[in-house]
Amino acid sequence: RFCLPLVLASLPTMATGEEIAPALQDSWGDFWLFRFFVNAAGYASIVVPGFLLIQYFKRRNYLETGRGICFPFIKSCVFGSEVKSVHQDDGSLPPRAEPTESSTARQVFKLLFCAAGLQASYLTWGVLQERVMTRTYGATETDPGEKFKDSQFLVFMNRILAFTVAGLYCALTKQPRHGAPMYKYSFASLSNILSSWCQYEALKYISFPTQVLAKASKVIPVMMMGKLVSRKSYEYWEYLTAALISVGVSMFLLSSAPNRTVSTVTTFSGIVLLAGYIIFDSFTSNWQDALFTYKMSPVQMMFGVNVFSCLFTVGSLLEQGALLESLRFMARHSEFTAHAVLLSVCSACGQLFIFYTINQFGAAVFTIIMTLRQAFAILLSCLIYGHTVTLVGGLGIAVVFMALFLRVYARSRMKKRSKKLPPGETSVQKV
Repeated sequence: RFCLPLVLASLPTMATGEEIAPALQDSWGDFWLFRFFVNAAGYASIVVPGFLLIQYFKRRNYLETGRGICFPFIKSCVFGSEVKSVHQDDGSLPPRAEPTESSTARQVFKLLFCAAGLQASYLTWGVLQERVMTRTYGATETDPGEKFKDSQFLVFMNRILAFTVAGLYCALTKQPRHGAPMYKYSFASLSNILSSWCQYEALKYISFPTQVLAKASKVIPVMMMGKLVSRKSYEYWEYLTAALISVGVSMFLLSSAPNRTVSTVTTFSGIVLLAGYIIFDSFTSNWQDALFTYKMSPVQMMFGVNVFSCLFTVGSLLEQGALLESLRFMARHSEFTAHAVLLSVCSACGQLFIFYTINQFGAAVFTIIMTLRQAFAILLSCLIYGHTVTLVGGLGIAVVFMALFLRVYARSRMKKRSKKLPPGETSVQKV
């Protein structure tokens, strides 16, 4: 028990090969790897008993022999109420609303509304995310203030509001009959929590522009996960654009900027956390694709995933005693409270704008809007927080976004070509 703290205390310096600033490393207990294992232990304390209960009910053939007031709840959680849909189209995104006799001006207004909503939600979310994780609160002329360190609490705040919004939406609108066993959402929920935690934690070690470019490059692990999980195959242009994205990100990361400060330096810990974010997020998207083989709407997916996300995060926070500590921090700093609440509102509203935009205009338009949002996020972060980008880094950013737009263009061409194929032929499956 005495060796573990000593090993963890030495890991930050060993891993990065750089001097960690006191603001980032106040004690060995604040090191991200220790926090990761503590959080994982908290999730395991819920996952393991849940797994044992599920196995128990399946071995008992509870679906045939079960009785009592708990039967509907256990059936919904463990067995579900419907068989899988044969065609994934039945349970994926709802059919896109075709433009009826509405005027062109109305369609343009809808498009501008969707674009403005997505840009406002996620640009504000990005600015606040960097503010919360990299700046102090309560600073005065004599007091340097204190940083908020518990990334898991921010994940909990985002998920509890998303759960509330999705629950109200499902209650007020007509949804497909739900049939998936509820426990299957826990896999996507767990990977989603870990990816969000890595995303917040990484900002302690890397700049926000680096994180945005890393998100853009997650196409590569998504393709790898698609091959491993879903046995998907891809076209040559998908491999080409993935390679271009890798080159652009490498150019940006390897470029050196003069007078880099602690807040903008990219360390080994930051790279590891980014890799964790991309891997967990890639698993989440592929697992959700598999879940869509059940008949459900995207909002039902949002609700199911966030139910378990709230359960995991609040359980882990209570076990660590971090929930009360974070609430005390909110009480001490009203500015942080406003930022955390607005961060959660932007996250929840952004998800609703995603569903509405894809439903109205399709995935291609949505991808273009979000790609532009990533470019604007980098520009906004550099203007507000003073990040420097070298010429080589700027060229790397240009290569990444050129590859993303090329990917959107190629995909739209492939979809048009697939519509012209004879009835017996099918096109290659895409990510």
